[in-house]
Amino acid sequence: MARRNERRLSPSIAPVRLSDSGLCSVLQPRTSSWWRCRPGLLWLDLFVLVVAGQASSLKPDETVVFFPTVGWLHPERAKWEVEVHGWVGEREDRTVSLSALRTALELGGLEWDETAEGLFAERACWFLADNERGKRVTVALEGREFSMPKSDANGHFTTRIEMPADPAESTQGTGRRTRVIAVQGAGETRGKRAIAGAVYLLSPTGLSVISDIDDTIKVSEVGDREALLRNTFLRPYHPVPGMAEVYAGWATDSGASFHYVTASPWQLYPDLTVFIRSNGFPEGTFHMKLFRWKDRSFRELFQSPERYKLKVIEPLLKRFPGRHFVLVGDSGERDPEIYGELARRHPKQVRRILIRDVTGERKEAERYCRAFAGLSNGLTAVFSEPREIRNTRGAPPSR
Repeated sequence: MARRNERRLSPSIAPVRLSDSGLCSVLQPRTSSWWRCRPGLLWLDLFVLVVAGQASSLKPDETVVFFPTVGWLHPERAKWEVEVHGWVGEREDRTVSLSALRTALELGGLEWDETAEGLFAERACWFLADNERGKRVTVALEGREFSMPKSDANGHFTTRIEMPADPAESTQGTGRRTRVIAVQGAGETRGKRAIAGAVYLLSPTGLSVISDIDDTIKVSEVGDREALLRNTFLRPYHPVPGMAEVYAGWATDSGASFHYVTASPWQLYPDLTVFIRSNGFPEGTFHMKLFRWKDRSFRELFQSPERYKLKVIEPLLKRFPGRHFVLVGDSGERDPEIYGELARRHPKQVRRILIRDVTGERKEAERYCRAFAGLSNGLTAVFSEPREIRNTRGAPPSR
């Protein structure tokens, strides 16, 4: 547990408003344009802690990215246990490296314009980043400092930290309250860089929506390789029309929290989180594949997402046995099969399976009969238009 390396911070740290522009997920030192703070981005429907980082061992050209994670309550101990996950590295945007990646992805035959060139340079540099091994980062949570484990060869580090819960939370969880605590970098990093992420503290009971991204809420065209590459690297991200409104309604009406689970590599996270925010989707945790050119994660990136998603989603269900879950995906890959298996394993928790049709298959198709075998007909729905899941049958149950 990281609590062994805990230190108290000075009392000069104060809470800030949701509109403060300092609540960015990550900032490059000095005047970089690769990530811009935008006022009011951190709209949350849960109790949230903002995690700020001190990285005394970092060089000026190195960056830390914190990913949004979850925390869960131990009522008997009056403690929150939170996950902290981050990455340390140096972005690479040299022309020769970009050209090599462009060739490796076989993008040369696609249509390019000025917009495509700029988007490719912005997104590709994360794939070319120099991961930093053995870096130590200190994070500050609610007035306490915690030392993180050394970063691995892929630049990532992760740990769990215990945080005290107040008496009301110990018995009731967070309910539907929203609270944001801003925490500054400590020591020598104060005033030099703002490196932040979010931990979502979920009540033991409530509603969680687990959502795929590609072709579920974002137009990706996974079934067409060239279109997928264009939509991933060369075009602005476009939402599936109507899905943001549906999700926002669930967040408002049912107090739903959101977990975005995708088999895409983490290097797409910076642009995907901007996509979520700028298109009105509720913010939430992100669960993405680790990827590095130099190890087996390169080969695993192209394997079926079925094993990966089961490995990511099932721990969430087990961690929150009192919560209800709605699983939303599409028919382009293996979401029906994955979600059907999860519903059979966790029948008391999975309340709805909603599949966006992108393959032209009716719910009566043999594929769905196999995927949803043993499940009640009312548990599952295959939809073409988001308005179909806004009604009583399609929407998640309220608390």
